[in-house]
Amino acid sequence: MFRGDLATPRGRLSAWLDAVFVDHAVFRTVWRNWHVVAPGRLYRSNHPLPWQIAAATRRFGLRTLINLRGRRQCGADALSRQAAARLGLVHLDHPLESRGAPHRDRILRLAETFRTMAEPALIHCKSGADRAGLAAGVFVMLNGGTSQDALRELSWRQGHVSRSRTGILDAFFLRYRAEAEGRLPFLDWVRDEYDEDRLRADFRAGGLASFLVDRVLRRE
Repeated sequence: MFRGDLATPRGRLSAWLDAVFVDHAVFRTVWRNWHVVAPGRLYRSNHPLPWQIAAATRRFGLRTLINLRGRRQCGADALSRQAAARLGLVHLDHPLESRGAPHRDRILRLAETFRTMAEPALIHCKSGADRAGLAAGVFVMLNGGTSQDALRELSWRQGHVSRSRTGILDAFFLRYRAEAEGRLPFLDWVRDEYDEDRLRADFRAGGLASFLVDRVLRRE
């Protein structure tokens, strides 16, 4: 529906229609899935609409917006980028996977972004449940947290279903707990020992839970 043009009234209308009806932003107008990861430093949510970005910037002093979906040809993406630019926020793309073993290079790149970004920052994916939970968990681990602290970011309270295919994100932190916690810092484990192929091969998702998340909720 959206053709990439926000410069004309017709283009903006198509962007809004695409965001609301194709990208399901109609639900995000009332359900923010907002969560504080670290007060004054990092917040998380589902894909915010322009006025939600503006409100969060005023209230929390946001300086950076991190998009965990990656660049997309959709109205929601275009509108949030435009809002970030208008508000003077740094907008960064860090695509993560929600149903696959986290890629080593993407986790290391995200860690570097967390180290250098202007705070406070807001991270978002589409629903704010899975990729936002993974990224928040990484942030927690990098700031002195344990694997259990990181797993709390992958909570049913934010809509994460650990028994579905998205449970591989939980398995990522559980693998660190089993293999290296207390022996090796998290980032060293990711860089030197983490085997994403083995995690992918070992993980088994529940069929009913995956059907709910993938087919009923139609989560990205």
